[in-house]
Amino acid sequence: MQYRRLGRSGLQVSELSLGSWITYHNQVGTSAAIEMLAQAGDAGVNFFDNAEGYAAGQSEVVMGEAFKALKWPRLNYVVSTKFYWGLSREGNTVNRKDTLNRKYLMQAIDGSLQRMQLDFIDLVYCHRPDPFTPIEETVRAMSDMITQGKALYWGTSEWSAAEIRAAWDIAERHHLHKPVMEQPQYNLFHRQRVEQEYARLYEDIGLGLTTWSPLASGLLTGKYKNGSAPAGSRGAMESLAFLRDGLLDPARNAAVAQLEGIAAELGGNVAQLAIAWVNKNPHVSTVILGASKAAQLADNLGALALTPKLTPEVLARIDAMTQGLVR
Repeated sequence: MQYRRLGRSGLQVSELSLGSWITYHNQVGTSAAIEMLAQAGDAGVNFFDNAEGYAAGQSEVVMGEAFKALKWPRLNYVVSTKFYWGLSREGNTVNRKDTLNRKYLMQAIDGSLQRMQLDFIDLVYCHRPDPFTPIEETVRAMSDMITQGKALYWGTSEWSAAEIRAAWDIAERHHLHKPVMEQPQYNLFHRQRVEQEYARLYEDIGLGLTTWSPLASGLLTGKYKNGSAPAGSRGAMESLAFLRDGLLDPARNAAVAQLEGIAAELGGNVAQLAIAWVNKNPHVSTVILGASKAAQLADNLGALALTPKLTPEVLARIDAMTQGLVR
């Protein structure tokens, strides 16, 4: 395992990390979380990603219980959470969901700390942009979390380049804590934001990336090649029905079948190739993996062996196979 600085900060995160979206509480209970966090830690993973909105806060509870059971020194791991959607959809939800206003944010951090049983959270993200709250209000609230010692670094997730730059400029102008990182989706089929829209931000403000969905929600595992969603897969989950059309796309699945040949040549499988491809981008600080079983996590960690094998020639072949399918 190699470690990379998070943007221009001094914090170092493992090039592969472990996230909890969809899996924790829904598919992974506390005992399985303990097993996989220990497995990841043994492999050198030091960053674990979460969010308030995952399983309505229960994902944070599961991860917090796992950390407590593992008894790791707090300096040994980096943990994140994200705010925007809130927890409750019942009753009066004004100022409690779909917002980044100060009232919500200053209470949300306290809730996450309690659920995760931590004194502070290393990385906190604005999970989506809020068009109805002035960016300056959000920037000041996020900066205050750090000043109060409840968080160490803050950033954004799925914000536009213009929104990130606006937040950074406000923080610079008012001597506030600046956003350090962005968490975008990034994989072989979803590339334009990372490779084009954010291009100036890497040099101009030192933006770091903690990317999610390296396997395009499972499309890049090859499991959807036959045109149907296997039982137990994300494509078969009714709560994720919005993903189904993309996962069953014939053209993309044909490209996945071609990519399997390159993966075999390199001594791996297509999932490992897809993760290694994301890891190869020097602007990516860490690639967030998702796993519901220890065997799946072990397989995904095998991407480390393929990363150095992605020569310019191999990368060009991959680009040719995915041409016209990227957004």
